[in-house]
Amino acid sequence: MKIFFKDKEGQKKIIWEIIAIILIVFFAVSLSPKRLQNDTFYTVSIGKLILENGIDMQDHFSWHNLPYTYPHWLYDVMIYSIYNIGGWTGVYVSTCVFASILGVCIYFVNSRLSKNKITSFLVTIAVLYLIKSYIAARAQLVTFILFILLVYNIEKFLENKKIKYALALFAIQTLIANLHVAVWPFSFVLYLPYIAEYLLCELADFIFYNKAGIFINKLKIKIYKNKCKNKNNSTEKLEKLKNRINKVEEELEKIQARNIKIESKRKENAENTYKIEIHKNKNTRWLMLVMAITAITGLLTPLGKVPYTYTYLTMIGNTMKNINEHLPLTLADNIPIMCTLIVILAVLTFTKAKIKLSDLFMLGGLTYLMFATRRQQSMFVLIGSVAFTRIVTDFLKRSLYASVDQIDEKLINKFTVFVIIAIIIIWGIHYFKERKNEDFIDKKAYPVEASEWILTNLDVKNIKLFNEYNYGSYLLYKGIPVFIDSRCDLYAPEYNTPTGNSDDGEDIFSDFINSSGIGTYYGDIFKKYEITHVIVYKNSKINMLIEKADSEKYKELYSDDNFVIYKVLEY
Repeated sequence: MKIFFKDKEGQKKIIWEIIAIILIVFFAVSLSPKRLQNDTFYTVSIGKLILENGIDMQDHFSWHNLPYTYPHWLYDVMIYSIYNIGGWTGVYVSTCVFASILGVCIYFVNSRLSKNKITSFLVTIAVLYLIKSYIAARAQLVTFILFILLVYNIEKFLENKKIKYALALFAIQTLIANLHVAVWPFSFVLYLPYIAEYLLCELADFIFYNKAGIFINKLKIKIYKNKCKNKNNSTEKLEKLKNRINKVEEELEKIQARNIKIESKRKENAENTYKIEIHKNKNTRWLMLVMAITAITGLLTPLGKVPYTYTYLTMIGNTMKNINEHLPLTLADNIPIMCTLIVILAVLTFTKAKIKLSDLFMLGGLTYLMFATRRQQSMFVLIGSVAFTRIVTDFLKRSLYASVDQIDEKLINKFTVFVIIAIIIIWGIHYFKERKNEDFIDKKAYPVEASEWILTNLDVKNIKLFNEYNYGSYLLYKGIPVFIDSRCDLYAPEYNTPTGNSDDGEDIFSDFINSSGIGTYYGDIFKKYEITHVIVYKNSKINMLIEKADSEKYKELYSDDNFVIYKVLEY
């Protein structure tokens, strides 16, 4: 440890970086769950299908014979390849690896953009904690990495306009379009705060500097001078034109003189802003061009027009009203997010900290999206961390009257490092203990034994099985054709329409929601789809009604502690 605390600042920073990365990786791995989510089961199955048969835009796992868009085909192939080598252990290890890469990327981006290493480390740990429920073997975990890198490359391009950052943006958005097409349009949203700041500066310049007046007066002078060149002008007319030119030039000089004063005052105000710092970055014009060019990345997939239509169809469909992660955020149900918002507002309100206008736009936009749909809280925390780190860094600079390097020098010491290491290790061990007894598959949530019974005792290719949403992906992973699974888009009419008109599609999703919630009599849904067998949770509403009121219409074939299987005798 002696080498760490010598006065060689470069050596000290390097060793701190090593310690920070080790702690981030340790904490990220401790947060990574062993227990699989339902999406992971169909991810593995679809990945296998693609490698064997390619992408044919057709579903092969439900018995409805529907078209399918393969919205994260590249991720499916990647996870299946990992599963094929290492089984569920391999998938778990990949989750740990991606979570670690995400944590390191968050720290890298924040520390490089804010120049404050200690704050960036603490923010990174906070971000990982706040998005721990999103750390899973799902495509979103990989796209989180790409989104934080996208913000980094946008900011670096604005800083120096190097082509390598533009190429990185193009590559990142191409990967997102293939890994998780649903969030591809969101990548363009991240450009908007920077563009909005630039356009507001342009508008302010246009108004404050009376650019319209300058343009009109210069145009008048040009017109009058052209008229003066006419050889047919009389002496009197020529004199009038010269007088007009003089008057317009005087008016132009007044505007230009006033603009000099305005520019001086604005520079003074910019250096002494109260809260919001506004900067006009001329490289934003080139960023807008890059953004327009990257719009073609949606074509660099085997999915056709899907990148351009998928999110729109989701927003107009009925799945947004019924899937938990798509519902609006309620702060009372999410104390960590509420505390995060309070901290941000407190720092901005009660301290001398200032915020860039683009950061204000970014935080404001992400907050709106988060309240509109709760799944966006992950983006609020992840992308918002860049703005928050800058705000805290500015607060420390003004409070400690020190540069960023001096802040790190003051805070990175024996005591701080010891406390941080102790807290992260204790915190991480707590989560490791939670993971210790976890199985990959939760037998209470997924019909592990029931699916084996189905495969042994039923002709799965010639039955029409009704199942519930949450475990449909496990059934299809086992090779059992399903009524529905967590690929909600597949079962919505906006996606499975053969003609492009949603009225011609099958609204299987709504039929499931209505029947499972007893908004519609389940027997009518069974009759509509000619259901032959039913598997439901034992504590489901459907099972309770079958047991109490409809037992003569169904024959119980199998039962365990969590699931029951019936044969339909009549509708």
